[in-house]
Amino acid sequence: QVQLVESGGGLVQSGGSLRLSCAASRSILSVMSWHRQAPGRQRELVASITREGRITYADFVRGRFTISRDNAKNTVYLQLNSLKPEDTAVYYCYAPVGIWGRGTQVTVSS
Repeated sequence: QVQLVESGGGLVQSGGSLRLSCAASRSILSVMSWHRQAPGRQRELVASITREGRITYADFVRGRFTISRDNAKNTVYLQLNSLKPEDTAVYYCYAPVGIWGRGTQVTVSS
């Protein structure tokens, strides 16, 4: 039974940065991804990364975010730069099949 625990969220001003971490209780052999959900909106994919390092990003990232993973540490990261108020959401880590973390809150003030 794999568990995912996110950390690194917080309150920042517009233009600030945060580094999110997702620690898995054991090795994840497949793709891992970050999603986010704001109040009144559906959960949306932010970025994904395979074990081999193949990466995809949502269009709204626009070069501001970077996903990475350390397989030896069973951890995936999401570096958030140039944050905007529109990025305010709960950010969730995901691993197949259907494994979600509890999320970490990112709040960006204007």
